[in-house]
Amino acid sequence: MRHIAFDRLHNFRDVGGYSTSDGGQTRWGRLYRSDGLGKLAGADWVKFRNLGIRTVIDLRYPEEVARRGRVPEYDGLAYYNLSIEHRPCRQATVAPEVEPVRFLADRNAEVLADGPVEIGQALAVIAAAHSTPVVIHCAAGKDRTGLLAALVLALVGVSEEDIVADYVLTDAAAPKFVDDWQANPANPPITWPAYGRAPADAMRLTLKELAATYGSVHAYVRDRAGADDALLAGLRARLLDP
Repeated sequence: MRHIAFDRLHNFRDVGGYSTSDGGQTRWGRLYRSDGLGKLAGADWVKFRNLGIRTVIDLRYPEEVARRGRVPEYDGLAYYNLSIEHRPCRQATVAPEVEPVRFLADRNAEVLADGPVEIGQALAVIAAAHSTPVVIHCAAGKDRTGLLAALVLALVGVSEEDIVADYVLTDAAAPKFVDDWQANPANPPITWPAYGRAPADAMRLTLKELAATYGSVHAYVRDRAGADDALLAGLRARLLDP
């Protein structure tokens, strides 16, 4: 099952089971994506530990980590805080008339332009994790996590259709993100109707414009993120069924 139910995490899921262009399939239980792991406690913490995760890649700003907390320490944990986004944006208070597809694709383009070093580091961490599970996450597991997951899936040969479908799965968690935001009295009112949403066309436009700007996902990670052939081979070895 792709989604794994937690009480406080709303967007935790496995990226296994996607077919690749050469007839393979991404392995189950190797790479997970999630919203903020600082919310783990109680039964959620037990369920998380039972997944055997040994590597956590936290894509948030250090300020977010300090304010919202991070995954608790445990023996064997390798924790990396790699902030791939360099231009903060509080989406809850975006003007209501802003069109979401163009807005989200523009934010993804900014991350690709600003964060190639951190993106390359994250790819290297995933490739080097051998047979132990990895989880990548940000605050909602939607934008920063969604972009990195899209890059990883493209690099191992998953189709654009499935990459978009994986991104759109976040939509199921959008109402819970709204509830969580509104439950905190310190937060301002939500002004953007698209807050928490993951429209398919936003990822389609992101991938189209990435190809137009950099040539391809492979060209981007090679020329901008410093990913060599050995790293790409490591990703495939880790994430694909033999």
